[in-house]
Amino acid sequence: MNNITVLLADDHKVVREGFRLLLEAEDDLEVVGEAQTGRQAVELTRKLRPAVVVMDIALPGFNGLEATRQIRKTFPDTKVVILSAASDDAYVDQALAMGAAGFLLKQSCSHDLSQAIREVQNGNTFFSHSVGMRLHDQRVSVRGSRALRKTVARLSARELAVLQLLAGGKSNKGTGTKLGISTKTVEKHRQNLMAKLNIHEISGLTRYAIGAGIVECSVELTIR
Repeated sequence: MNNITVLLADDHKVVREGFRLLLEAEDDLEVVGEAQTGRQAVELTRKLRPAVVVMDIALPGFNGLEATRQIRKTFPDTKVVILSAASDDAYVDQALAMGAAGFLLKQSCSHDLSQAIREVQNGNTFFSHSVGMRLHDQRVSVRGSRALRKTVARLSARELAVLQLLAGGKSNKGTGTKLGISTKTVEKHRQNLMAKLNIHEISGLTRYAIGAGIVECSVELTIR
């Protein structure tokens, strides 16, 4: 079984070194590079093609969110896990909008980071406990609502399939390849989804999909 290759992007050398030591203690994880700016993260992703990028949100030059956007646009098979010192909903929304598959608080332990890398590589999402619990609570609060059941019922089987893949981090092209349809057709389905759900951003579709149980939100539930 091949190791999961990881690129670390953080402007603090001591943080990168600490993460490298923690991750390389795992048999299935391999750190292949380190970046200290957003631009370097994009360049090294182009050169090394890591499976997962662990991305600090506050990078010099252009920040981790912009680096994530560029990476996900150009290398849709590469997953990104965002690291942040803050867990504001706005940050989470922005990270999801840029295509991140995970969002971890910097105080998360090494187990969280290792698990997050494995989860996103397997096509899932992963959030730190407090972030994930907020998303989970939103899901619990809306799943039983009559309005939500009505909106889900209005979606076709193909639209649900497209929503599941897009919310799970697939690009338009990757979704089309998975479903055997053209990128243009995927874009049309996405437009229909946004019109039917009155949602106008990918981050909103992701939140909706998690809330409706269409995609799973992987959450570490151990209370620390």
